[in-house]
Amino acid sequence: MSRIGKKAIAVPKDVKVDIKERLVSVEGSKGKASRTLPDRLKIEHKDSQLFITSISNTKLDKTLHGLYRALILNMVIGVSEGYTRELEVIGVGYKVQAQGNMLNMQLGFSHPVNFPIPDGVKLETPKATLIVLRSIDKELIGKVARDIRQICPPEPYKGKGIRFSGEYIKKKVGKAQAGAK
Repeated sequence: MSRIGKKAIAVPKDVKVDIKERLVSVEGSKGKASRTLPDRLKIEHKDSQLFITSISNTKLDKTLHGLYRALILNMVIGVSEGYTRELEVIGVGYKVQAQGNMLNMQLGFSHPVNFPIPDGVKLETPKATLIVLRSIDKELIGKVARDIRQICPPEPYKGKGIRFSGEYIKKKVGKAQAGAK
């Protein structure tokens, strides 16, 4: 049995869980999420806790057991607290602006870059160099943040680009400094 899968998922009082066959629906103050479990897993709701069990003890069942426990835990946390990702834009003249469900970015290219934000993700730009993404879906918010970062990833010489908040970029020495020994 998976060690992670064995752990119970605590369900907060303001979160409602509905289990029908293989479909697990979770509803909270932030929204609603659902996921279908594979045939190899069973789920039970007892005393404000969710228990996931696997049918057999094969390697595939162990991996699915831990994976789906983590995915359902992410759904419970998402609908009760929500997820936030922050990205910093670093560079002279680099700026971002939210326009509805579109992120308009000036990143030193010859043209502005417009990035569409999918449904389920809320976008804020409190400063011209800060992007704040909020969502109840951890997978979706991570994918959107990754896609935004890939437009202009931080480069190691000057550190310009889009990086996750708190991310450390190890800077390299340029060729002028390398020859001056």
